[in-house]
Amino acid sequence: MIDDVLLAEVEEWIALDPDPKSVALLREWIAGGEEAKLRKSFSGFLQFGTAGLRGPMGPGPSCMNRAVVSRAAAGLAAYMNARNLKSVVIGRDARYGSEDFTFESAEIFSGAGLDVFILPRPLPTPVLAFAVNELQLDAGVMVTASHNPKEDNGYKVYLGGTVDGVRYYGSQIVPPADEQIAAEIAAINSVQPRGANWTVLDDGIFDAYVERTIKISKKSFANKIVYSAMHGVGTETVAAVFKAAGYAAPILVTEQSEPNPDFPTVQFPNPEEPGAIDLSLKVAREHGADLVIANDPDADRCAAAALDPDLGWRMLRGDEVGALLGYFIAEELPETTQGKSFGNSIVSSSILSKIAAGHGIEFHETLTGFKWLAKIPNLGFGYEEALGYAVDALSVNDKDGVSAALMLAQCQGVLADRGMTVLSYLDEIWNKYGFHRTEQISIRVEDLAQVDVTLARLRAVQPIAIAGFTVTLIEDLLNPANNLPPTNGLRIWLENGIRIIIRPSGTEAKLKCYIEVVRPSGSPADKAEAEAMVGSLRAQLLKELS
Repeated sequence: MIDDVLLAEVEEWIALDPDPKSVALLREWIAGGEEAKLRKSFSGFLQFGTAGLRGPMGPGPSCMNRAVVSRAAAGLAAYMNARNLKSVVIGRDARYGSEDFTFESAEIFSGAGLDVFILPRPLPTPVLAFAVNELQLDAGVMVTASHNPKEDNGYKVYLGGTVDGVRYYGSQIVPPADEQIAAEIAAINSVQPRGANWTVLDDGIFDAYVERTIKISKKSFANKIVYSAMHGVGTETVAAVFKAAGYAAPILVTEQSEPNPDFPTVQFPNPEEPGAIDLSLKVAREHGADLVIANDPDADRCAAAALDPDLGWRMLRGDEVGALLGYFIAEELPETTQGKSFGNSIVSSSILSKIAAGHGIEFHETLTGFKWLAKIPNLGFGYEEALGYAVDALSVNDKDGVSAALMLAQCQGVLADRGMTVLSYLDEIWNKYGFHRTEQISIRVEDLAQVDVTLARLRAVQPIAIAGFTVTLIEDLLNPANNLPPTNGLRIWLENGIRIIIRPSGTEAKLKCYIEVVRPSGSPADKAEAEAMVGSLRAQLLKELS
């Protein structure tokens, strides 16, 4: 027998659910006495934050479905109307539910009196961010779960121009906008008016994105670039950009080149996950490639792999790509840095700050997430270690895996003309600024509340040493010392140039740890010492935190 209070909540939800399929499934669960399934789907409204919504597909307020999306759209519309923001563009990836959620949102926005535009088909998130600025619109919504598991979908919110004193310029929301929109969503308790007035954009917006993106390339190359879209929406856009820039067509990883919401060749559709780029490396070996580039499914992140003469093909860490792109832009494209600044998130390597100082470029450090990096004034290059790079923030004020792919191909081509590789170029950086070895540890948990318990324990009983290295300072990021906004996490400094950051993931049920060890140079001895130090620290952290 299903609890009466729960049953009343389900019936109240059903009365406002616009999706007959969800209603039928909930009715089936009620008839079958499936209380456990109902409780899982009714364990609170899916939390709306700075990353918007993200969660598993399913019925009820705790999952991604048409009812949740319609309320989110209604709440966003109320937030916009209260500020006289009247226009919005919607983009989508190719996941299950993305098209339904796009037109669900369009109906709600139209019913709220907004001018509504829709991208012509599933396209990368950077195209949506570009469209907000190019069309001078007040807001943008991207229906995507980015690199999350196939069971998930999500809903990202962008704002244009300046809102409540914050210069957004086509970037994701930051506090207190998330709380304000969440409050509007919570206030929705009735059926909302719907409209049918919207404009599906033609390819003009796609062509404009391609035309703007290729301006970052100063010379064309016939290099062999292997490319994977990771079963996402990146192939068409990357191929169009490479062609328009005069580059050789990328060599596609055909098994992953077309959108497929089942993501059949990967356990998690994230280039960072073990095994995700194995097919790409296989194609690279077969074709004698110069470089491997992979996007995540919505193509806002960019991964790279290179041929190591000692180790064979290997994935570059996000911080290595950040160092590579930052140094290349500063050294080879100095005209693009005039009056500009560099920046990275606090969990990223400290290498970019040193590259910026060495080239007289202003530098900023921000909280984790491109929503913060996008607020840096005059951003010339910004990155976060989780494979997010902005190489042309004036066009796309967000991470952009497509323009980053083109910049990487340009970098590889320039270096090849000199008889260098991206790895020998990295050694040049290490020998100039010190070897910066970074490592990310992700510990999956059943519930993010477990992360709060772990952090509370570390705050209460602070370690005096980790893996034999003495702790010299612990900074509680809830009370940061360097003008950063407060965030849940700890930054731990240890002897011998070691930094560790521990924080919850912003998008998944994970505890994340970030290690940085700095040695004087890129010599084999310094690299070996750094590797040993990272190995010891990793083992100890996994033991203590898992």
